[in-house]
Amino acid sequence: MRRGCISLGNVQCDGCHRIIPHTERYLIVEEKNGATLRLCEDCSLEKGYAHDKVDKGERVLTFFPE
Repeated sequence: MRRGCISLGNVQCDGCHRIIPHTERYLIVEEKNGATLRLCEDCSLEKGYAHDKVDKGERVLTFFPE
């Protein structure tokens, strides 16, 4: 299951291990084996969990599947 979240400043990315700054978006991925991944926007894009789409003429990053 995927959940898009907003950081409160104390979240670390499991991909690049950097602290996700306050108010930046990140993704939580709960895998079937019970593991939980927290990924910043860049790592989510790199791993294919996020993508850009055009909505009302504006480019938007989304965590929802296509």
